[in-house]
Amino acid sequence: MFEGLRFKHWKTSEGDDGIVVLTLDREGSSANALSREVLDELDTLVERLAIEAPRGVVIHSAKPMGFAVGADIREFVEYAQTGSVLENIENGQRVFENLARLPCPTVAAIHGACMGGGTELALACRLRIAADDDATKIGLPEVMLGIHPGWGGSARLPRLIGAPDALPAMLTGKPFNARRAKAVGLVDRLARPDELLAEARELARRPVARPFAQRAKGWATNTLLARAVLAPMVRKQTAAKVRKEHYPAPFALIDTWARGGGSIQQRLRLEAKSVAKLATTPTARNLIRIFFLQERLKGLGGGVDHGISHVHVVGAGTMGGDIAAWSALKGFQVTLQDREARFVEPAIARARGLFEKKLKAPAKVEAAMGRLRADVEGRGVADADLAIEAIFENPEAKHALYAAIEPQFQADEILASNTSSIPLDELRQGLKAPQRFLGLHFFNPVAQMPLVEVVRHDALDPAVEKRALAFCKAIGKLPVPVKGTPGFLVNRILMPYLMEAMRLYNEGVPGPVLDREAKKFGMPMGPIELADTVGLDVCASVGRELAPFLGLEVPQGLEEKLAANKRGKKDGEGLYVWKDGKPDKPEVDPDYVPPADIQDRMILPMVNEAIACLAENVVDDADLLDAGVIFGTGFAPFRGGPIQYVRSEGVAVVRERLARLEQTHGARFAKKEGWDNPELSAPAA
Repeated sequence: MFEGLRFKHWKTSEGDDGIVVLTLDREGSSANALSREVLDELDTLVERLAIEAPRGVVIHSAKPMGFAVGADIREFVEYAQTGSVLENIENGQRVFENLARLPCPTVAAIHGACMGGGTELALACRLRIAADDDATKIGLPEVMLGIHPGWGGSARLPRLIGAPDALPAMLTGKPFNARRAKAVGLVDRLARPDELLAEARELARRPVARPFAQRAKGWATNTLLARAVLAPMVRKQTAAKVRKEHYPAPFALIDTWARGGGSIQQRLRLEAKSVAKLATTPTARNLIRIFFLQERLKGLGGGVDHGISHVHVVGAGTMGGDIAAWSALKGFQVTLQDREARFVEPAIARARGLFEKKLKAPAKVEAAMGRLRADVEGRGVADADLAIEAIFENPEAKHALYAAIEPQFQADEILASNTSSIPLDELRQGLKAPQRFLGLHFFNPVAQMPLVEVVRHDALDPAVEKRALAFCKAIGKLPVPVKGTPGFLVNRILMPYLMEAMRLYNEGVPGPVLDREAKKFGMPMGPIELADTVGLDVCASVGRELAPFLGLEVPQGLEEKLAANKRGKKDGEGLYVWKDGKPDKPEVDPDYVPPADIQDRMILPMVNEAIACLAENVVDDADLLDAGVIFGTGFAPFRGGPIQYVRSEGVAVVRERLARLEQTHGARFAKKEGWDNPELSAPAA
């Protein structure tokens, strides 16, 4: 059928049953990203299929990792820079629409990751079959890049599975697993992974009709009346989570769906114009930049064998216990040590809750529990490949612990500290093998925070650092290498923000107002709620450690709370009273007017400290700094990080605002070294 045609990215075959199989295998790549060249080849194939009219067509992937990861983001950036986004979106829509119009049955055989454009390719097929496997994930995560589906995703998915299931999937970017995809009607059949292609061919030979209930749901929830009723409700729910001026894509998606009628062509036109407009926004540019930064952090742990199978954690408190649980969840053998069994038992109980939430299946939960063992005597040290110290922030106590651990090492074991602020040059003193000692600073809560700071010192063996980076990758975390100075990167930048917020709090600004203003800027959580969540004891400890270095004073009021055992969320009371895991924020007088410079007072100290960190080479470059602060603190992702924020606002503008704060409020706002750094004047990416 395809004699004489040569393809770089597609392979074709036709069986005796008359079924044509199109196999996507993008050349020179471990994953299938849909580039213009990939789509052009598919266009040629579909054109020939329309002429030849086979009995059926199956589309599947030759890549072990999955079906397709979506559009080629680097090409999308080029389109945005050249003003050709609309043209290329319309081209992709045309190719997929031609596929959808083929007169024969078309089946997408899905395994592994099927994201974005990959899902839109599958939606253009008449039927879908998925591997019944934990690795199967099908989603439309474009909102994470500041846009929304543009190759027919928003035009087809609501009609296929109904708006109540489709809209949340597109608005959050959360993928469907195989079973859920089958339940909502996104896929028509599940198959064992080793039988996927054979079952897909059988489905193409004998297509199944969609159940009436699913077809009815797709129709009923997309009528003019349904859209008029549902759209305001979905807008309100979305507005409660994100601000339109910060993240316009979800709201544009709702509007596109609400305006879409019965014609697929009309819906595709609306979709293309909306995405092309979103592509020009600073939010999209910054979120796409963050995507690449995330990929860079993932890559830091690649290409090296970490050589770690057994992890020993000392300290079963919130951080140590959760580090141990997370490591066991990710397949490592873990021993957890503390002074008495009563300190370890709560951590083991928390671990079971984590495993039940993440793994679901009882057999998998029990397997994970079997990998996590209480070890009060610390016997696991002798067999461990990595020992992580997670005890309280006291250098003397840590030195005493290292003196007990290090003699038990057999060969090239790594010793790591989860210290959040103590300089590594101080902690490495007295070690026999300082070259195998470093910091692995996790963030609370461990199960949710993606970043780990891999903390260096001047005697660290670079090979050990690479093994540590690879370990972070193995447990699904994003590592950023940082210099072992006080506070490292994240806490050094975060503490001026929290301290200034506490100062404002002590001046009488209500906590809910501070939280509200921080969220207006784009922070995911306000500083008062954050302090309670982290723990006022942790804030006070880190504050005392960093205040002299930062030239700041620890705000008043924390010690009284700590003396009364009101450390925040974990005690049920701190700056707020906590009920069922949520802060009960007091009502604020509606006539209260906050200080005009409240946002600058909280945010600019972070920016100022970020500039100093860059000047002092705490991280290797500005991109890593922005990545570390975003993934470690949640710093307004749509702004791209503190360095990108300065570039966007303008160096002179931000310096002037900082100078006004210094003049009004004192020397703590004096600009730090590094404001003349050429990296700050680079164009905003």
